[in-house]
Amino acid sequence: MNHTQIHTLGQLKAAGYKSRSIKDELRDNLRKKIAAGENTFYGIWGYEDTVIPELERAILSRHNINLLGLRGQAKTRLARLMVNLLDEWMPIVAGSEINDDPLHPISRTAKELIAEKGENTPIAWVHRHDRYAEKLATPDVTVADLIGDVDPIKAANLKLSYADDRVIHFGMIPRANRCIFVINELPDLQARIQVALFNILQEGDVQIRGFKLRLPLDMQFVFTANPEDYTNRGSIVTPLKDRIGSQILTHYPNSIETAKHITSQEAKLTAAQNEIVEVPDLARDILEQISIEARNSEYIDEKSGVSARLSITALENLMSTAEHRALVAGLPKTRVRMSDLMGIIPAITGKVELVYEGEQEGAAIVAENLIGQAVRTLFVTYFPKMEKLKRSEDKNPYAEISAWFANGNEFALPDNIADAEYEKLLKNIPALNELINRYQPNYPKKDAAFLHEFVLWGLAEYSKLSKDKFKSGYQFKDLFDSYLSSTLRGEN
Repeated sequence: MNHTQIHTLGQLKAAGYKSRSIKDELRDNLRKKIAAGENTFYGIWGYEDTVIPELERAILSRHNINLLGLRGQAKTRLARLMVNLLDEWMPIVAGSEINDDPLHPISRTAKELIAEKGENTPIAWVHRHDRYAEKLATPDVTVADLIGDVDPIKAANLKLSYADDRVIHFGMIPRANRCIFVINELPDLQARIQVALFNILQEGDVQIRGFKLRLPLDMQFVFTANPEDYTNRGSIVTPLKDRIGSQILTHYPNSIETAKHITSQEAKLTAAQNEIVEVPDLARDILEQISIEARNSEYIDEKSGVSARLSITALENLMSTAEHRALVAGLPKTRVRMSDLMGIIPAITGKVELVYEGEQEGAAIVAENLIGQAVRTLFVTYFPKMEKLKRSEDKNPYAEISAWFANGNEFALPDNIADAEYEKLLKNIPALNELINRYQPNYPKKDAAFLHEFVLWGLAEYSKLSKDKFKSGYQFKDLFDSYLSSTLRGEN
């Protein structure tokens, strides 16, 4: 149907247009996409076998939907992608406030216009992207915002009494008739406002200031909610919950690889950053592992969750830290280093809700601990576990590195040195080279320096070395020598 050639009700009927409810429209178009092997929810990673099949079944069932999950689990993104299941263009009675279907008008204005002009009633067309409405539920949302209210200015201008239903100013929901309407954080909506949604979901009645209008609104409702809200801020009242057909649980990525896809897709990086800075794959793994550690940390409120935005903003900060170093040192290019991870601390502290113990530690300390724990976790996926080491020196793969530091050697790694000097310094520890050649012989050569530094950080996390921050870098020393030095300084 060519919408550009249809301008009247008569032309619409002649073209064979048939009305469908929005839920039937979504269902029919989804069936076609599934049969054709098309992916409606593109850009969503990790839900292929869990959330998306459940969401598709809910759409096929023509249900209103509640997406229940912690922050940063793509709930709103899923709702917005449902727009792609709508027809590209939808006809309405021209000038209609509530998207009246030309074949089945529901507003008084549209009915009177069709009665007056008949087949010559003008038709307008609405694109699918204009058939999406979204409202964040906050405690100050009113019934007037969502449903409508009496408009005294309209009454005065039209010289109508308040007993005339034409004085009604429709709210967001009636204006989103035949559209997808999303209410985010539903439990934050006051209970009396939730009650106002009952009849709209079930019977199609709208009550405004004493007016009871029979408006069989054609809506696809999608609600989002955080489980935390049920106990901390509010709840979904039972009758409303009963009218929501499907409740779908979302979740965080089940693997680091999935999380990396999401982070790479969502991070806002400039072409200049991608040109200047290269990121070893292990560094991306560490970023995702930090989020995993945060979700399991005793210092962080697990009910609040740790959004995928932590990893996204952390990658942006990591890139900017390396870029800043390159600009200061006048380097045309650089690679991310382990020390650059300290630059992501602001991205972590702003994304986690600390419990009492975490507040006592301090947000920055908790963030540093998360970085250290991520290094600990990933270290044993590359090198032997510390817990299983034999006591005899010849069975200990880290014995030679420990001996090199125990012989009075220290290793300082300044932050702003050029990459060539950085790589040269890290190769000055023979035992470190031997360890990597033995356990990671096929590791990419271009990232070898990062792996060398990763080993030193890992040994420090497992208390085999000390790692101390100085003004312009990090210093690694034998743990006993470091303790002795600090003790002597304390005595002086």
